[in-house]
Amino acid sequence: MIVCSCNVLTDHDVRSTLADGKEKPRTAGQVYGCLGCSAQCGRCARTIRRIMDEALLGAGATVANEDAPAACPAACKCCPVKHAHG
Repeated sequence: MIVCSCNVLTDHDVRSTLADGKEKPRTAGQVYGCLGCSAQCGRCARTIRRIMDEALLGAGATVANEDAPAACPAACKCCPVKHAHG
């Protein structure tokens, strides 16, 4: 699925930056950098962030509402996902 029309990036492209053995990007801007481009209109940033959150939470994680972050596992001690635990 295309997530960025300006740069023609797919969800697979985004996930590939998160699967590399190198240091993983922590922001949507870093994902763009890893893929050799930069944000244009910015509409895709929320979707890229959601893909990143799902990847951090592991396979099978889902987001009920596109505007809401995925729930954090109860054992989370140092969560890179910026949201309230609970």
